[in-house]
Amino acid sequence: MTSYLNTENIARSKDGVEYHPLRPFLPENAKVLFLGSFPPQRKRWCIDFFYPNFINDHWRIEGQIFFGDKNHFVDVKNKRFKIDEIVAFCQEKGLAFFDTSTAIRRLQDNASDKFLEVVEPTDIRALLSQLPHLRAIVTTGEKATETICKTMGITDVPKVNKSSIIPQTSSLILYRLPSSSRAYPLSFDKKVEAYRHVLDLIG
Repeated sequence: MTSYLNTENIARSKDGVEYHPLRPFLPENAKVLFLGSFPPQRKRWCIDFFYPNFINDHWRIEGQIFFGDKNHFVDVKNKRFKIDEIVAFCQEKGLAFFDTSTAIRRLQDNASDKFLEVVEPTDIRALLSQLPHLRAIVTTGEKATETICKTMGITDVPKVNKSSIIPQTSSLILYRLPSSSRAYPLSFDKKVEAYRHVLDLIG
């Protein structure tokens, strides 16, 4: 089974600081870079990849958009996502993934972004240097959007379903999409519509 675990980071997490447990997923042909805030606690994972919580709808949204089936990437019987199919799909479509923080503290014992303290923001420009065909960065939540805007010097912080130009780049756009977490108060169909619109714009 495919795994993108960064075991070195997992080993050095201590004193309440968690280092990012996954390696960036950066296909060379990537046109879109999805950035969340930080993965949930490992006890909530069903796969060793991004958006690993089975009740997060990211992979259901992708399945609905590209295949007309929200369960295309879902192993319903075993309550997990089909990681090998997801990885192959993302490589084919040019979808990259990481998060806006590489180290955090959880101020409460849950997965809420509201209680994440950013210890080390991700070096976004280092990621961009590995993605020569990138057209857009897409954030999936308020915390991710706030963090990247702070670290990249973006003063025009986009609202949900809006975009901003990323400074010191020729044409790179930052899009903010609604969170795929079920805690975010928007219907699944509305989320699909929002994600589809952005992916269509990017091409």
